Amino acid sequence: MSPSATQLPLTERIAQAIDGVTPGVRLCAFRHGQSICEVDVGATADFYDLASLTKVVFTQQALMRAFDKGLWTAQSRVGDWMPDFPHGALRLVDLLTHTSGMVWWKPLFESMPLSASIAEKRHWLLHELGRSALLPAAKAVYSDLGFMLLGFVLERMHGTDLLSVWERLRADAYALTTLAMHPDNRPQFAPQRYAPTEACPWRHKRLQGEVHDDNTWALGGVSTHAGLFGSLQDMQTFGLMLRDQVLALPGSALHAETGRKFAQRAIAADRGDWALGWMLPSATGAGCGSYLSPASVGHTGFTGTSIWFDPRNDLLVVILSNRVALGRENRRFLDLRPQLHDWVCEQFCADMARSR
Repeated sequence: MSPSATQLPLTERIAQAIDGVTPGVRLCAFRHGQSICEVDVGATADFYDLASLTKVVFTQQALMRAFDKGLWTAQSRVGDWMPDFPHGALRLVDLLTHTSGMVWWKPLFESMPLSASIAEKRHWLLHELGRSALLPAAKAVYSDLGFMLLGFVLERMHGTDLLSVWERLRADAYALTTLAMHPDNRPQFAPQRYAPTEACPWRHKRLQGEVHDDNTWALGGVSTHAGLFGSLQDMQTFGLMLRDQVLALPGSALHAETGRKFAQRAIAADRGDWALGWMLPSATGAGCGSYLSPASVGHTGFTGTSIWFDPRNDLLVVILSNRVALGRENRRFLDLRPQLHDWVCEQFCADMARSR
């Protein structure tokens, strides 16, 4: 008799679970800074479209380092850098916590002048963001547009274009990784090394090494809400850097209080579950499963990517997949993702499983 699913090793459990959910899964976990597992199941690749992990690997990190240098404060507003912008009264912390009232998404790619230069496209985008009405901000509403606006703040703050802001951060923090934007939607490596995403109906091809997010693609592959590509090793390196920041370890490049501040709850629980740029586990149905503590911080990506770090249990879990290869309406990965975290804890973190 074959063992029950709950008795199977992690790799076999994942292999049984991904049929019709995602082509493959790459996953790694670290406890107390040491590797406890690394799995590679199904059809996988060297590099993945990180989707909204861009928000924390790029945008949140760039803003946190600028905060650490005193370039802005908790009361800083968009208008401090863009005095003529219609929504200049918005605070940067409102954008980081998704409480600005900016709508979550618009099909900007449908009306953006695709043949224009990047500078012209960004001028057009800023105008569109300025004319977008704000919603009541009583509760957090996850917003790509809010993070796009933070990109313009970063440009003004650093006095350079957005790609250069990324390249400076990459040189300072990620020089030993292959984390990369793909300007002009040209892959850094051979396309076959990237996990394929969707067969796009309007780009008339299956995307491989080109960003899945429609708006980012229209912007030439560079944005603050999506656009980064990377490997499991890259995200492992980032995750361990996050650990240094949150635990204020000697390896962190930030002042101790900065890393902790950005990883703490920043809005009331009845408004949403957000630190400064980081998701927090929701009280029910958390994407990081049922074992990680309420102090955990993380983020997810539309393509099927995620990273979570639990400072109380000193546990880091990184997941890369390309569930959108089966179509962007395929939502079954939302149920699998918390299970993956639970299975890691049950197999490798017995103390966490016992204490639930």
